[in-house]
Amino acid sequence: MDYTFVIPVLVAFGLSVVMGPIVIPILRKMKMKQTERVEGVESHLKKAGTPTMGGVMILASIVITSLLYVKDYPKIIPILFVTLGFGLIGFLDDYLKVVMKRSDGLYPKQKFALQIVVTAIFAYYLVKVTNIPLTLLIPFSGGKYWDIGWVAIPLLFVAVIGTVNGVNFTDGLDGLASSVTVLVATFFTVVAVGTKSGIEPITCAVVGALLGFLLFNVYPASVFMGDTGSLALGGFVASTAYMLQMPIFIIIVGLVYLVEVASVMIQVTYFKKTGGKRIFKMAPIHHHFELCGWSETRVVAVFSIVTAILCLIALMAI
Repeated sequence: MDYTFVIPVLVAFGLSVVMGPIVIPILRKMKMKQTERVEGVESHLKKAGTPTMGGVMILASIVITSLLYVKDYPKIIPILFVTLGFGLIGFLDDYLKVVMKRSDGLYPKQKFALQIVVTAIFAYYLVKVTNIPLTLLIPFSGGKYWDIGWVAIPLLFVAVIGTVNGVNFTDGLDGLASSVTVLVATFFTVVAVGTKSGIEPITCAVVGALLGFLLFNVYPASVFMGDTGSLALGGFVASTAYMLQMPIFIIIVGLVYLVEVASVMIQVTYFKKTGGKRIFKMAPIHHHFELCGWSETRVVAVFSIVTAILCLIALMAI
């Protein structure tokens, strides 16, 4: 049995754990503090002042660990690029919000334009540089692939940007995005190792980095990942799925992300159409469950268990 894939998990975990006591006080000193919406869940008001932008710990752990392997595993380059690219967009957004006190951070148009640029470079690399076709593995088909022709490119943009924003919306409770994503990354690691795809060092690095980060991010969190972390993780999930020709599987393993985005879209649309009525008590949907009386830890536990079961279903679907 080859245990080489255990080492990047341990390296990234170690880096993440060591960075915590160094980075968190720096963020606190730099006043990188979370502000809570006044109209938000009341119990969240006590979180105001918790340092955010902790995603730099995740990102640095992933990048350092991946760079140790990049020479022997060139296929991790596109995933690293997308993860880092979206992480930097998130960092810029957090920085403008928290340090420059620009409440919106990047304007939606700026954010979207930057996301398009990163995705376009990834799409170009995938088509022109790698020999990975844009055919999609069909779940439960016994290994059949679906060639959707030119539609594959617009679909890639929708899948990448949709996943990134899905993870971003999921990041609203202590440990929620980290817990869900560590399970998704574990699923991709199992597939990457099983198929000898050559991307396992980075999927392992994400597992390790998130496990380390969770030590500081579980309830009550001493640091939040901010957009720096959530956008980077979304980029990782989407690009890994494409490198494995498994974007359809994002719908299975990343169902929580999808439901979070859908709940916001449904809520906003319904609110506008009915002149102020709501379907959910609050969106994204994790806040709806909180306002139904669930504790924050219960929401995180249930969403994580659901994701774990979905990952097992996805393994059966390959």
